[in-house]
Amino acid sequence: MSPAGKAAVIGVHGLAIWALCGGVMEGARAAVGLDSALIVHAVAAPLIAAAVSASYWRWFGYTRPAPTAVAFTAVPMVLDAIIVAPFAEHSYAMFTSALGTWIPFGLILGSSYLTGLLMSGRRKAAVVARA
Repeated sequence: MSPAGKAAVIGVHGLAIWALCGGVMEGARAAVGLDSALIVHAVAAPLIAAAVSASYWRWFGYTRPAPTAVAFTAVPMVLDAIIVAPFAEHSYAMFTSALGTWIPFGLILGSSYLTGLLMSGRRKAAVVARA
């Protein structure tokens, strides 16, 4: 796969994390209000990131865990900054909330990284076992 194709695969996985987290946030906000939705989102974000990361590592896995986790976190950060804050929230105030942004971003980073470590180790073990 070309470098551009690899970057696109990573970007699409980051986009999936962003979209799924956004869906959880909006669904929870409508169901239980903003304060509780922030907690639901903070719990769901690392679970979503782990699932998407596991999919990436299962089918692609051509990058190291740390840069992959950074990319999987950077995509939602950028999309929140250029789409959610100005167009959905009409304010960048969301970036002043630890629970609203920074804790979920940190949990996405950590979850993606740990999943990458676990899954890349399994991939290497499977390759060695086949040899």
